[in-house]
Amino acid sequence: MNYLSNRNKIILASASPRRKQLLQEANIEFDVIPSNAEEISNLPPLQLVSENARIKAESVAKQNENRLVLGSDTIVALDNIVYGKPRDLIEATQMLTQLQGKTHSVFTAVCLAKSVDGKMKSVCDVQKSDVKFKTLSAEEIQQYLKCVNVLDKAGAYAAQECGEMIIEKIDGDFDNVMGLPMRLVKNMLDTTNF
Repeated sequence: MNYLSNRNKIILASASPRRKQLLQEANIEFDVIPSNAEEISNLPPLQLVSENARIKAESVAKQNENRLVLGSDTIVALDNIVYGKPRDLIEATQMLTQLQGKTHSVFTAVCLAKSVDGKMKSVCDVQKSDVKFKTLSAEEIQQYLKCVNVLDKAGAYAAQECGEMIIEKIDGDFDNVMGLPMRLVKNMLDTTNF
């Protein structure tokens, strides 16, 4: 079923291959226009992820009048410390070392935005999943880093790529940990009327 058969294609304000894959699997038609908006970094996790998703969606919506834009942001948080994408493998090693043996939260915000006659409308929501990492040795962390390119992934890991090496348990939706909670996306698309 084409999920948006009665609407125009949405715009995905992200270049994330994982988000594209999840939308394609859900038969949601979309174009890709990545946001170049400046993200913020100085808020608590829940506010941070929501605000960055809104900024991304609205920045693309401003340039694409009358088109529905989906913006999203995913962060990993442990004890109110936010783990974004690592700058290099040294930082990735540090992140995985700090997360190993513990349960952290993955927050993904979804924001739908549309600019109509120059007036911006947007709605945002956040989904949380808890991920428990196995207790990992330094060697196991290095083996994982050889298995996955972690530099474009919040928290320096991908649940869908060799996740069994490091993840003990996920409480919540797996696709949320991947970067786009599809039940939330579908619900928002069904209930948003602008």
